[in-house]
Amino acid sequence: MKKILITLLLGVFMGLQASALTHQEINQAKVPVIYEENHLLPMGFIHLAFRGGGSLSDKNQLGLAKLFAQVLNEGTKELGAVGFAQLLEQKAISLNVDTSAEDLQITLEFLKEYEDEAIMRLKELLKSPNFTQNALEKVKTRMLAALLQKESDFDYLAKLTLKQELFANTPLANAALGTKESIQKIKLDDLKQQFAKVFELNKLVVVLGGDLKIDQTLKRLDNALNFLPQGKAYEEPYFEASDKKSEKVLYKDTEQAFVYFGAPFKIKDLKQDLAKSKVMMFVLGGGFGSRLMEKIRVQEGLAYSVYIRSNFSKVAHFASGYLQTKLSTQAKSVALVKKIIKEFIEKGMTQQELDDAKKFLLGSEPLRNETISSRLNTTYNYFYLGLPLNFNQTLLNQIQKMSLKEINDFIKAHTEINDLTFAIVSNKKKDK
Repeated sequence: MKKILITLLLGVFMGLQASALTHQEINQAKVPVIYEENHLLPMGFIHLAFRGGGSLSDKNQLGLAKLFAQVLNEGTKELGAVGFAQLLEQKAISLNVDTSAEDLQITLEFLKEYEDEAIMRLKELLKSPNFTQNALEKVKTRMLAALLQKESDFDYLAKLTLKQELFANTPLANAALGTKESIQKIKLDDLKQQFAKVFELNKLVVVLGGDLKIDQTLKRLDNALNFLPQGKAYEEPYFEASDKKSEKVLYKDTEQAFVYFGAPFKIKDLKQDLAKSKVMMFVLGGGFGSRLMEKIRVQEGLAYSVYIRSNFSKVAHFASGYLQTKLSTQAKSVALVKKIIKEFIEKGMTQQELDDAKKFLLGSEPLRNETISSRLNTTYNYFYLGLPLNFNQTLLNQIQKMSLKEINDFIKAHTEINDLTFAIVSNKKKDK
C-alpha cells in the first residue's frame, strides 16, 4: 500500500489558517468535526477517532483492540488483503487502522482527484471487513511473533513494568499487545462483537485537512458512515498513579541497566497549569541543559541521555522518565535521580533557567505547529482535553508572562513527584 507522505509534503509550506470545529449529523448523531482547509497541494486526509476503541477496553481479552485493528488492515472479505491493497495502490490511496490506549483510529490519505474513491473504499472496508479465519490466523501469527521479539526488548519490558507498578490492578497496567495466551484465545465472534462495540457514531470524532471542500467531504462521509448505529458516548475512566515509592527489578541477560521511573502529577486545572507544567518539566528534565541532564550526564557521566516529562490525558496524570546506565552505576543513578528531583521540588528553579526555558519554548512551540497535520493534531488534543481549540496561543502567552515566583510556587506545591516508582531491567552479575 503506497503511503502518501502528506505530513512531509505539506511541511514545506507554512499555513496560517487556524483549525476550526463544526458538527455533522450522521444517522441522527451529532459528530464533532475538526478541520482545516489548505489548498497549497492537491491532497487531503481524513482521520476518524472512535473513542473507547483502544486497549483500555480489552478487559479480560488482552490484545483484542490491537488485533482487531490489524485484521481491519487485511482488506475486505471479497478482495482480501492483497486485492484491496492493489485497489488502493492504483490510485495512491493510503488507508490505515491503528489503536491507542483509548481510541481506534482510521487514517485515510489521498490525492484530491481520488477523494470520492478513497471514501468509497473506506465504506467498503467497514461494510465488509475481512473477518475470515485465514485473516485472523495471519494476524495472530504476526502478533505472537511481535510478542516473542518483545521478550528481549529491554526498553519495552522496563516501560511495561513501570506501568504495572504505577497503575497496578487497572487497565493501564496491561500490555496493548496482550499475551500469548490471550491472543490465541481470540475468535472470529470476538471480532464481530468488537466491531459492534467500537463503531458507534456517538463515539466518533472526525479530523479533516488538506485541499478539501469541507461540506462536500462531510456529505461523502455521511454516505459512508450512516449505516453505523448511534450508540452511546464514551465515558473515560480515570486512574490514579501510585505514590508508594516502589522499585521493581527484572533480571535479564543485559549489559546495561534500563531505568524507567514515574510518579503522580496531580494537575486539577490544565487551563491554568499546563504552561507551568511545561516549563517545570523542561527545566527539570526536558533538554540538554536540564537539571537531570547536567548532573547525570555532563557532571557524573552516568548516562548518555536522561529525561522526565509530564503525561496528561483524560485517564491519568503522571510524570515519567528514563535513563540507561552501566550495571555498576545503576544504584548511584537511581539515587541521584531521587536527589535531583527532591532538591528541585524544594528549591525550584533560577531566573536564568526560567529565561532559558521561555526562550526555547516560545521559539519551538510555533515550529511544532507550522504544518497542517501538526496543527490539526494539536487542535484535536486540546479538544480531547476539554480546552479551547485556540489554546496554543493562550499557552504561549502564559509562558511569556510567567514570573519566577509563580513557577516556583507551582513546583513546590507538587511534592507528589517525589513519590517515585522505579522499574529497572538489570543483570545479577552487577552484584558480583
